[in-house]
Amino acid sequence: MLSNLSFLNQRYAKYFKNTAWLLMEKGLRILDAFFIGIWLARYLGPEQFGILSYAESMVYLFTAVAAMGLDQIVVRELVKDAPKQNEILGTTFVLRIIGFAIMLVLLWGTLQLLNNDTLTNSIVLIIACSVFFKSFSGIDYYFQSKIHSKYVVITNSIAVGVAAVAKVSLIITQADLINFAYVYVGEAVLIALGLLLSYSYKKLSALKWKFSLRMSGYLLRKSWFLIIGAIAAALYFKIDQVMIKEILDERAVGLYSVAVKLSSIWLFVTVAITQSVFPTLVALRKRSRKEFLERLQQLYDLLMKIAIVVSVLYTIFANFIVTFLFGNEYAESVEVVIIYIWSIVFVFLSNGSWSYYLNENLEKFASLRLIIGAVINIALNIYFIELYGLTGAAYATLISYSISGYFVNYLFKSTRANFYLQTYSLLHFFNIRTWIKPF
Repeated sequence: MLSNLSFLNQRYAKYFKNTAWLLMEKGLRILDAFFIGIWLARYLGPEQFGILSYAESMVYLFTAVAAMGLDQIVVRELVKDAPKQNEILGTTFVLRIIGFAIMLVLLWGTLQLLNNDTLTNSIVLIIACSVFFKSFSGIDYYFQSKIHSKYVVITNSIAVGVAAVAKVSLIITQADLINFAYVYVGEAVLIALGLLLSYSYKKLSALKWKFSLRMSGYLLRKSWFLIIGAIAAALYFKIDQVMIKEILDERAVGLYSVAVKLSSIWLFVTVAITQSVFPTLVALRKRSRKEFLERLQQLYDLLMKIAIVVSVLYTIFANFIVTFLFGNEYAESVEVVIIYIWSIVFVFLSNGSWSYYLNENLEKFASLRLIIGAVINIALNIYFIELYGLTGAAYATLISYSISGYFVNYLFKSTRANFYLQTYSLLHFFNIRTWIKPF
């Protein structure tokens, strides 16, 4: 009994230490988004900021193809089958390269169908090149599987810092818009180099990676539906900005992007927490489903406390936050922020759900509910943007996120347990006991 308690204490201490490292990196990214991102938005103005945001969104829509749905699948396989590390990482690397090539062809073909100017298309394609260097993200998956993200955090932090200095320099020298696109590529290059150095520092070598057709078949069989789900997720996360540009204009995208930016900075927090706790949940699920569900409930409780508090504060202080940070030029964004911010409640629930879906072998459902969300989001955006403008897009996002991230879980027997966990976490927000003793 004592040895088991000691193991658990060591495990949770390792988890909290890992989370602290991830939160430190996310904190740096939040500072970058707040200070540099806001300065950039002020410098560019709504129209040019809208072009840059549109380009980011377009690339994001196709990045899911390059990722091949491998992210948490690879983490899980590295936890379950550590001796095959080189085979898993080598195969992942090759699959990501192939995915990037497919992504680039699809993106270029799509741009030919849209009525964009040359500058906008150039910025989209430059930013897309940064995705190539994410082929080395298998090293990140390795450190996630070991609950040891310190090296990845240091690498990412250095890259973010250098990119921030580059953006400031471009703003001070009043550089053209296209130069900011190259910063995305430079940051991706630095991260790739840092990951390789970190891997080498652990006396491991990417040269030992090996590609396996058998392993690629296995990973793709496990992830093919997740690829569809990731594409659907990209659609319902970013399609609103693309549709706003097509239905309205670049300036409208810039105004809407303020709400997205102010909300998205909190997504770094949920990603840090869920990524860090995922390997622990995998281990718990192998030992006891009851312990797994109890720990997952605590994860949901924590996520809901953060999401609801943030949403309430934004709702109260939206006018001050927008005008103080971005200036009166972006005053029209206030109403959008008040609506859009509540979507993070359901995004937090959705992100927490991945631990349930993957550990219960419900990868297909995980993707299905994202497809449902994407279809609803696109349909609502077509109707709402025409009728209500930017607030319509915000309502479309809120409704579709709530359905795909929460309500859809009730419809299926295999996911109803997850729906109850999510519901309890919403109720626990009002339970003082869960604040005093969260774990």
